[in-house]
Amino acid sequence: MRKVIAAINMTLDGICDHTAGIPDEDLHQHYAELLDNAGVILYGRTTYQLMQFWQSLVNNPSGQKSMDDFALAIDKVPKIVFSQTLKNTAWNSAKLATKEIEKEVLELKQQPESGKDILVGSRSLIIQLLNLNMIDEFQICIHPMIEGKGLPLFDKIKDRTIFRLLKTKTFDSGAIVLYYKPIR
Repeated sequence: MRKVIAAINMTLDGICDHTAGIPDEDLHQHYAELLDNAGVILYGRTTYQLMQFWQSLVNNPSGQKSMDDFALAIDKVPKIVFSQTLKNTAWNSAKLATKEIEKEVLELKQQPESGKDILVGSRSLIIQLLNLNMIDEFQICIHPMIEGKGLPLFDKIKDRTIFRLLKTKTFDSGAIVLYYKPIR
């Protein structure tokens, strides 16, 4: 069965914002490798629209290898977008969800897809799936900064959840990825 992995960035003060953080070459490479091992990535509308930036780098590379590699990786991975307002995705590798998140994820988990993981890259979807006990692993990249404003990653959580640390990965920038598995 495929794993559901919540992979997201946050600041030391718990703020989750795709425009906050310290993206660098190592971090782009890390996420490109994560995407290469993904069978699909799930987004909410807001995050999806932010990530569409990478589409432009596929046809017009920036010249920065790590950014261009990430753009190619995110372009090829299938994306499912959960939105009540979008009418189309305008990205060949993306489609709009046709089911509620719980049903969509249950179906995806049953598909073989070479055992490739199901990534969740939106705060709103992570909260929903956490409340449904459907996340198999967290990969939280904590950036060494305090944002001071914005949305907290863990908001509106119904129940207490305890995690076991699987491993860590540290970057030269001081960012660290914490890999956690919920204890059920």
